[in-house]
Amino acid sequence: MPSEFDFIKAIQRKAAAQSAADLVLGIGDDAAIWREQSGRESLITVDLLVEDVDFKLEYAPPRWLGYKALAVSLSDIAAMGAAPKFSLLTLSIPRWIADCGLRIADWEQFFEGYFELAAKHRVALIGGDISSSPDKLAIDSIVIGQCQAGKAVRRDGAKVGDAIYVTGSIGASAAGLKLLLGGERVEENVRSSAFRRLKPQPPEGGTTNAIESAIRAHLKPEPRVKFGRQLGELGLANSMIDVSDGLAQDLAHICEASNVGAVIEFDAVPIAEEVSLVTENADEAFEFAVSGGEDFELLFTADRSNETELMALADDCQLRLTRIGEVLERSLPVAVLTRRNGETTPLLVRGYDHFGI
Repeated sequence: MPSEFDFIKAIQRKAAAQSAADLVLGIGDDAAIWREQSGRESLITVDLLVEDVDFKLEYAPPRWLGYKALAVSLSDIAAMGAAPKFSLLTLSIPRWIADCGLRIADWEQFFEGYFELAAKHRVALIGGDISSSPDKLAIDSIVIGQCQAGKAVRRDGAKVGDAIYVTGSIGASAAGLKLLLGGERVEENVRSSAFRRLKPQPPEGGTTNAIESAIRAHLKPEPRVKFGRQLGELGLANSMIDVSDGLAQDLAHICEASNVGAVIEFDAVPIAEEVSLVTENADEAFEFAVSGGEDFELLFTADRSNETELMALADDCQLRLTRIGEVLERSLPVAVLTRRNGETTPLLVRGYDHFGI
């Protein structure tokens, strides 16, 4: 592996190809500089990905890992109704990785994936840091975004009577993770011995394409940047969050911040087709999908009178949008309920917990 400074120079050359009108100075000094704009607010978010906690090198192709490192932070900015502008990236790299894991070619792939997504959403990498670690690879992703002053969509704006919407479908990422942990792999042209090129064999009743789709949903998620930004600009959402911990748990976060309750319709939740690779049972599929996490879809509440405009916006962004429930007054200890065949019951709020057992 090259020296730290050679590695930084290689990243700097890639970043130099980017451009941003309000960027004064990017990588190359002790800090980056950009011009602030009146009438706008800045947002900043950070996500930490740790090997063997958030990903495993044995199944994460370098290009997709770089893509996801940026995607998870872009999703947070989208969930605030803002536009991403700049990013910073910190890498803590184990010393053994040069011999046993990611080689120079793999790092090239990592940054190809990172800059592929950055270019797609016009995000400029303006700095970061690199260090060594005694054990695991850690990736720290920071994204800075902007929105019109007062236009950021927060979690605490849900109103009683709001409809609840979610983009796309949920559960595919969790299905992909389950398949990966079970030994399935997606076909990807990787060059390091740390990654096996195995063509996945479909389980009974499944297809290879479905498996690859599920694995891709987990390893290379697509943040809903355009839709989230336009929701914010148009003021169509009262509250919003991205589905990272699981729909049930993330909806509970909105309820807690807004001091409201919510009910979701069992039959309305858009469960991804890939969930059928894990279970065909409707009850199990529902629980698996709403608890799975890492879908990086946008979950938001809005006035139902705006539904026609919301659906048109989703169509323009080539996104599926589904109304799945409504916001209620907070009158019960359990904030989130589910309704099925006219019967309302508490929804078990489960999702990913880094400190859970």
